[in-house]
Amino acid sequence: MKPLTILFNTYPVAFDCPGGGEVQLLQYEKHLREAGVRVLRYDPWNPKPQLDAADIVHFFSVQGGCWRFPIHVKEVRRLPLVISPIIWIDDPHKYGMREIGFLLRMATHILPNSQAECDQLATLFDLEPSLFTPIVNGVDDIFFTPEPPELFQERFDIHEPFVLCMGNIEERKNQLKLIGALKGTSLHLVLAGQEREAGYAARCRSLADKTVHFVGTLEHGSQLQRSAYAAAEVFALPSTLETPGLAALEAAASGCRLAVTREGCTREYFEDFSVYLDPHDTADIQDAVRTALAAPPPAGLSAFIRKRYTWKHAAEQLINVYRAVLAARAS
Repeated sequence: MKPLTILFNTYPVAFDCPGGGEVQLLQYEKHLREAGVRVLRYDPWNPKPQLDAADIVHFFSVQGGCWRFPIHVKEVRRLPLVISPIIWIDDPHKYGMREIGFLLRMATHILPNSQAECDQLATLFDLEPSLFTPIVNGVDDIFFTPEPPELFQERFDIHEPFVLCMGNIEERKNQLKLIGALKGTSLHLVLAGQEREAGYAARCRSLADKTVHFVGTLEHGSQLQRSAYAAAEVFALPSTLETPGLAALEAAASGCRLAVTREGCTREYFEDFSVYLDPHDTADIQDAVRTALAAPPPAGLSAFIRKRYTWKHAAEQLINVYRAVLAARAS
């Protein structure tokens, strides 16, 4: 039997400053291959006609300027196109809604990361709910393996109890509000991530005092990153939107206390295992962190994540969708 062949593509500068969406793409690729699916990466410089080999094209993101490739896939090559939008629209005025709608209407099937995202996109763009299937964001098995906290503590000479926020430093991740919320509380804050928006990062540094530690990017899945999760008293994610945040899932797999944004699909993922915060309210952010700190480590959280949110499970969901798309095309 001919193996299922999926061609992956994303917007051109995605890996210039990778985030959760790029991790998602690479983990889907890894676990689909382990399940026997042939996964190709589209290369516009490769003269070999990759689209000839593809059963389905899977495009990641609905970033602006992406529309030419999907048009070619659907209208010239007439291949099935599935799209992982990786988006939560908190304010339609911030987004190119016309282009996003155009891209989504071209899709044979749409694969958000939550039912909440499916419902939101179907409503905003007047699309049939049957076009959508949620595919979980996942955690690599390595995050369920405990790592000693001392590795991180000693590398960065941080021995005080601290709150951890891991993610690219940018306005959407809302680190500035988190710094302001914890300032003067004597709580230490560790910010781990690439400075994606230089001006915003400079504002964060300007507001920060000696209790705020900028440790840069920690290699994904590394001992050092996992040690940071183990060392943290609370993992805080005050983003203005999340779908739901891979770092939060990784922290949860490590058994860390959570204080995360209520915007997006976080509650769908973490249920009662997290304290939820209003990312626009500094006082509420502080209250959520303090509430999480006062609670015991969440019993059963790591097992809950392992049962529902692994990349292997995501790959199984993807294969079911791919096969359903091809079966509908053949009928």
